[in-house]
Amino acid sequence: MGPVELLHMSVFSQSFSHCGRFLAAGNNYGEIAVFSMSSALSPEATNISQKPILTFTAHEGPVFSLLSTDTHLLSAGNGEISAWSWAELTKRNTKSIWTRRPQYKSSLEIPEINAMIINPRDNSLVVGGGDNNIHVMDLESGVFKSVLQGHSDYIHCLSIREREGEILSGGEDGAVRIWDSRTGQTVHCIEVYKYEDCARPQYGKWISCLTTDSEWMLCGGGPALSLWHLRTLSPTSVFPLSGCQRQAAFYQDLILSVGEGNFVSHCLMGGEVKSLIPCTPPSLNTLTINTNSTEHRVLTVGGSSDQIDVFTNLSYRAFSLSF
Repeated sequence: MGPVELLHMSVFSQSFSHCGRFLAAGNNYGEIAVFSMSSALSPEATNISQKPILTFTAHEGPVFSLLSTDTHLLSAGNGEISAWSWAELTKRNTKSIWTRRPQYKSSLEIPEINAMIINPRDNSLVVGGGDNNIHVMDLESGVFKSVLQGHSDYIHCLSIREREGEILSGGEDGAVRIWDSRTGQTVHCIEVYKYEDCARPQYGKWISCLTTDSEWMLCGGGPALSLWHLRTLSPTSVFPLSGCQRQAAFYQDLILSVGEGNFVSHCLMGGEVKSLIPCTPPSLNTLTINTNSTEHRVLTVGGSSDQIDVFTNLSYRAFSLSF
């Protein structure tokens, strides 16, 4: 890859392996890079340890979403999902195990798949994207078994409440829909931009990030990032962050968020912004925390750059991995 391509690279997605020793990252050119976190975090680490052990082309368009199961890495691009064996990837074998395409209305339509989550209740893969629908695939058989319809514009993000059997989705239409995963019906629809405290008409109404933790939901995009109590379906805190937030996460007693701007925001549940931690990419798309391994517990952040920042301590960047 030449210097011009590197200059225009964006990292859209990340996922740690089940063992926590490897990180996969997907970019706008359809490539997936696999990094060895054990090498990168070793006391003997060199510059080479911060480069991928493997880079391969997974999709023709961008890799919008990555997700790990116990044994597989799943990647989503334009209209397709592929599965790769983690064991084979670590041996530098890049042959996909399977590729599946949701059943779209028209064969001419190739919508992007923006988000994927696993529903552990029935071992299904839930995907959402550019056709405004949620498609549910049985992971055992590889068959798409249902379609959840309700959004009027494309879906950006998904989350799951396993105990309640609920799927949450956020879309370009400004709605967060809460679905009963058993019936496929919408239980609640929250139009975040209609709440005065959250609304920011200058940024639009789209919902670009969504995550849940028990009774709580975080969502944002055009509207300000806000914390909602899911029993009362009302916002309890609104965070005064500039720009649109693209991904947020609950971590211990903090809320971590990334979006427009070169920093990770640390917020408190009450709505205060505790700190803004500088990052290498000028704008950020993805943040992930390696909870799969205590030895390699790090936060990694990617965006409009070929660099992925690694934080061993949440308050400063330790080093960067690079494509």
